[in-house]
Order: sequence, then structure tokens, then C-alpha cells
Amino acid sequence: MTLRPSPSLLAAAALCALANAASAQTVLKMGYATSKESHYGVGSTVFCDEMEKGTQGRYKCQHFPNSALGGEREQIEAVQLGTQDLVNTSTGPLGNFVPEAKVFDIPFLFRGYDHARKVMDGPIGQDVLKKMQAKGLIGLAWTENGFRHMTNNKHPIVTASDASGLKMRTMENKVHMEGYKTFGILPTPMAFPELFTAMQQGTVDGQENPIPVILSAKFSQVQKYLSLTGHVYSPAVIILSPKVWGQLSEADKKAFVDAAQKGASAQRRKVNDDEATGIAQLKKDGMQVVEKVDGESFRKAVAPAYANFAKEFGADKIAAIQAVK
Repeated sequence: MTLRPSPSLLAAAALCALANAASAQTVLKMGYATSKESHYGVGSTVFCDEMEKGTQGRYKCQHFPNSALGGEREQIEAVQLGTQDLVNTSTGPLGNFVPEAKVFDIPFLFRGYDHARKVMDGPIGQDVLKKMQAKGLIGLAWTENGFRHMTNNKHPIVTASDASGLKMRTMENKVHMEGYKTFGILPTPMAFPELFTAMQQGTVDGQENPIPVILSAKFSQVQKYLSLTGHVYSPAVIILSPKVWGQLSEADKKAFVDAAQKGASAQRRKVNDDEATGIAQLKKDGMQVVEKVDGESFRKAVAPAYANFAKEFGADKIAAIQAVK
């Protein structure tokens, strides 16, 4: 005679299985500097959704937008220490942890988005991504912040000399600061969460960031002039804590990397959309926009700094990046 389990036993077993599945789910803390509607929010949301799907729901994210977990530098440190699981961050402060990443911050290194994305997705970018592991950071994929433009409250910037004497907030990034000094700018490093108030109070005259950041942070409320200088390409990256990475199976590691690449594509699409529509929006919001900047004056001004960049990173590395077609 075959004994069949009673319906109540089957129901209890099913509930037990569900409870085990729920307890097996790991919720990861993911932070970024801007709003959930921004390019960082869009890229992070796609990454999290795809990662949850790819791991059959065993891993999911809790989002912490708007610098809720601190500035980018603090968040990178927290991921390194394992007190935060994930960050989608610009490379601004990353050079303090992974010096090789600083080469991408050189002004006027990239010709445009197509060139920059090919470098980041090609051997040069992927090599730097791998180097993060030795510094206690797992770089999953290059996302994107965008080409940086200058805003200020004093006057329109058309030539490099127009920027001279302006007190501009910069990221805590020596390469940016060295480059900007050649324009006569007085670089003022400051964490992003402090920036809006600093401009509102006149502590700094202006700042420089990509259009998606200027839009999502509502800088049009506290800045009069926008100049489309496109002086630096700003990559971004999804970084995972080694503490989490070490617990993943090979299949889950692949799911995380695949999800990060899909997140990167979504983030770049959002950057494209913001670039296409954002300038009209910022004009509507009252900003005076200088669309035709004398780029040559900026390139000439920064040329002397390239000798130092060549010493630091190697002229061959800079040339290799410039040669990517």
C-alpha cells in the first residue's frame, strides 16, 4: 500500500519551500549620486531588474539615489569595505582608488561619444575594469555620465579666457583640476551633495557636469549661463563589493556582468536622450546657453598640461586612446 501525504502536509511543505526561497533572497544596497529618474537611476534600475531575473530572484536591489549613502568617494570606499554592496559612480573620485582610471579624465582626449564608448568597451577600457579587482573593487561594466559642460553665474563662456578667474566646483580629481587650471579656473573640489547649496549661496561661481546631471540636479534654478564646452568625457561604472562577488557562483557572476552591460546600454541611451532634448529644456528653464564655444582656445590652453599627463600615464597610452577609430 502506498502512503500518500495528506493535503495539509503538502500545504505545509509548500509554505516551507516558499519561506526558504524568501530567506534565500539577498537584498543588495545600490547607491548613486542623482535621482532615480536620471541616467544613473535608469541604468541602475535596468541592471537591478536584469540581475534579479538572471539569478531567479535570489538577488535583488534596494536603491539609494540622491547621494543617500554619501558622496561618490564615500560610496566607493563603502563598497571596498563591504558596508555597501553596489555603486553606480562617475570616475571622478575613482582615480583615488584605481590610478589607471585617471587617464580617461584628461581634457579633450575623446573626439565624441562614439570614440569614447569604443575605448571603454574595447581592450583599453576593459583592461582598466579588470585592474579594479586588485584594489578591492569589482568593476562590472562601464556605464556613462557624459561629456562635461560649464555653467556659471557671472557671464557666458565662449573662449578659454572667459573661464579665467571663475571659482568652479570640481570633483576630487587631480587630472581635472590640473587641466582646468590651464583655463585660468580656480578649481574648488567639493562633494556633489554640497554643490546645489554652494551655488545658491555664491560659495562657488559655477560647476561643470554633463547635461543629464545639470537637468536631473535642477541646476538651472541656481545657474544663469551654460556653455557647451564638452571639455571632458566622464565615464561611469557599476562597482560591486568583493564581499558579494566572492559569494557568487560562476553562473551568478555571469548574470551580474550581463545585467551590468544591459544597464550600461540603458544608461547611455538615457544620456543620448537627455543630450537631444535637455538643452531646449534648460533654455526653457531660463538658462542662457552658449552652443558655439571656441573649442580651439580651450585645446590650446590645455596643451601644456599634456606634457605632465604623458609623464604620468605614458605618451603611448594617450596615443593609443586617441588612435581608436
